[in-house]
Amino acid sequence: MTVRTIEVPEDNSVFGKTTSAFADFGYSAAVRAHGLLFIAGTIGRRADGTIPDTIEEQTEIALRKIEEILRLENLDMSALVDVTSYHVDIRRHLPGFVEAKRRLVAEPYPTWTIIGVSGLASPGLLVEIRATAAYPDAARQTAH
Repeated sequence: MTVRTIEVPEDNSVFGKTTSAFADFGYSAAVRAHGLLFIAGTIGRRADGTIPDTIEEQTEIALRKIEEILRLENLDMSALVDVTSYHVDIRRHLPGFVEAKRRLVAEPYPTWTIIGVSGLASPGLLVEIRATAAYPDAARQTAH
């Protein structure tokens, strides 16, 4: 089995100075294994490190980060097969989350689990999204 860690370059414009979190907290942005790309939870922290006040902007930033990790692997959002999102004050923020999600995630839709939580890593964070994507060659690898 080949396992490969996906690194986000420090000068990446989407992640900005937030790339330091990978080393600070000891985790990878994503890992490729068995024809799948496992993307760590992404949050809506801007490239400059600040946290937006709205769920819409936080959702868009988190999804753009997922989109960027996929791009680094020559994939796009259609490669997503499973997504889990964690929401602070879910009843209040779900409509704004869904609206932002509609703008960025198109068919074919991945499976998606939405979980309400009491808090995330930093005060002010409202959503965290983790995802799994499949590489196009994965079907060919398992068919043989």
